[in-house]
Formats: sequence, C-alpha cells, structure tokens
Amino acid sequence: MRRAEELRDAVEAHLRSLTFAPELGQLEEALRYSLESGGKRIRPVLCLAVVEAAGGDVEHGVPAASALELVHTFSLVHDDLPSMDDDAERRGRPSAHVAFGEGVALLAGDALLGEAIRLALTYDDPGIARELVDATLGMIGGQYRDITDDDGDLAELHRLKTGRLFASSVGIGLRLSGVAVPDQAPWRAFGAEIGLLFQIVDDILDGDGLASRLPADEVKRLANTAADRARDRLEVVSGDTRVLRELVDAVTFRTG
Repeated sequence: MRRAEELRDAVEAHLRSLTFAPELGQLEEALRYSLESGGKRIRPVLCLAVVEAAGGDVEHGVPAASALELVHTFSLVHDDLPSMDDDAERRGRPSAHVAFGEGVALLAGDALLGEAIRLALTYDDPGIARELVDATLGMIGGQYRDITDDDGDLAELHRLKTGRLFASSVGIGLRLSGVAVPDQAPWRAFGAEIGLLFQIVDDILDGDGLASRLPADEVKRLANTAADRARDRLEVVSGDTRVLRELVDAVTFRTG
C-alpha cells in the first residue's frame, strides 16, 4: 500500500513528463507554469488511492489521475482572470494572467482542458473521458452560479463547482479498477462527502461561503460532520482504505 506522498510523487513525475500538442508552440510555457505552481494534488491522489484500495493497477491509473489535475488547473487559471475572481496571485506566485497576459492565460486554460480530455481518451474505456467531461461541465455550471448568484442555492453551487471533480476522481478510480456498477454506490457516496468536506474547509480558510453566513462554531461542526460521514462511507467498502482515511484527516486538519 503506497502512502499519499508516494501517489503524489507519481502524479508529479507524470505531469513533468507530459508531451503537449506541438500546435501549442510557445503557449506550452504558460501551461507548465500553471501546472508547476504547487498544490497538494488531492484530486489525482484521491483517484489513485481509490484505484489501489479497489485492487487496481496504480501505474495504469496515473495518466487518468493527471488528467484530473489538468482540469483542476484549467479551472484555477480561468478563475483567476479579471473577468472572474480577479486574483493576482496563486500559491505565492503571479497568476497566469499576470505572468503572461489575459489572452494567453485564457488560451492556456483552454489548452489544459483539451490536453486533459486527450489524455483521458488514451484509455480503452470511453467512460473515463465521459466521467471527466461530465465533471467539467458540472464544475462550469457551478462557477456560473457563483458569478451570477443564479439561484442562491449555496449547497448546489458547492456540489457542482467543487464536488463534481472530487466525485469524478472517485468514479474514474472505480472504472480503472473494474469495480462493478452495483458495487460503486458507497464509493461514490464517499466521493460526494469528501468533496463537500473540502469545500467547507476552504470556506473556513477563506472566510467566505458558509463561513460568511454562519457562526464559526457552526461551520466547524459542519466540517467535522462531513468528515465523520466520509469515514462512515468507507466502513462499508471492501479494500484497504487507509490512504483514503488519511486524505479525510488531512483535509479536516486544515481547519485547525
């Protein structure tokens, strides 16, 4: 059983080794700049931890896990744009639009998404790419709700904007491992819970979302409850779930 750090290292190595479409030319610099800005790679690590817990081949899953990180990075590049969240920094460095210009950042995000789909399509199972595309569309729908306050339903916004890519991380891991559809329900329920947990913790750290609407103790209670539910979901799945539990604990610990 590999630890989360080992799974993360496998993803990092694969991301560094990626060969992008030659048509992108010097735009590749902006793609690599955004990919190399750090981060815990929790989504691809979650995917690979599911693969291993379900008895699959981790090495076979690394490209799909990397595709998840490409989609996540695409979303960050676009979220930082002046027309969206207008963030000048990302993880202690200038955001892509500050470093390369708004037009280049927009194209870099588009290219990251295209490369993610291209990577997912290297598998014989088309369901892997379908899971990724469905999650991306859900994430975009959540972002639309975020910038327009479309329906005011914060829970649905979080389920889409953050939760769908977490759920997809689990779903892709299940496909890579060959878990039968009737046996997937508890795994996918876990994916939904850890996605919710991650968003609640982010709200606490950023002081927005739920943290701006509810008392601090109440939001902390919601985070702990989501963490407990995620752990409970793991009780009913077969396989060694130690790394998945470590991920739940790591996300929860960020609340302090």
